[in-house]
Amino acid sequence: MKTLRKIRKSTKALSPVVASIILIAVTVAVSIAVAAWMGALTVGFMATEELKITNMAFEPTAGTVQERIVLTVSNVGTSPVTLEATVLVNGVSKTATFDATSSGTIPANGGGSVYITYDWAQGDNYQVRISSSKGNAFTYTAVAPSA
Repeated sequence: MKTLRKIRKSTKALSPVVASIILIAVTVAVSIAVAAWMGALTVGFMATEELKITNMAFEPTAGTVQERIVLTVSNVGTSPVTLEATVLVNGVSKTATFDATSSGTIPANGGGSVYITYDWAQGDNYQVRISSSKGNAFTYTAVAPSA
């Protein structure tokens, strides 16, 4: 029995100071790991695709029967927007062409023009829907001017 008491008295635990230092170190290490993980998550969410169609002009094409719709677009997002060549005009699928500067990709804080060959009528309402390569759709509605 005396031997058992000697063993109990001789066992020493960590001092409160050392235990506090270890707890603080573990807490700091875990908080750094969580901060790095959250930082990596937010980087993926920061790149946004946001295209604004600022104007829709209706132009007759000189010398032909065809007429066209010209969209003026600007990218107000933080990543480039690559536009699909197929657009919908009042639900009808049409092929779009792009100005030489953008060639379908609008850089962040940049702009460009989209040309759609379409026989429009004066005074009619037109809704254009253009999509990005990521699947985001951007719509704009305007009325063709009367003579």
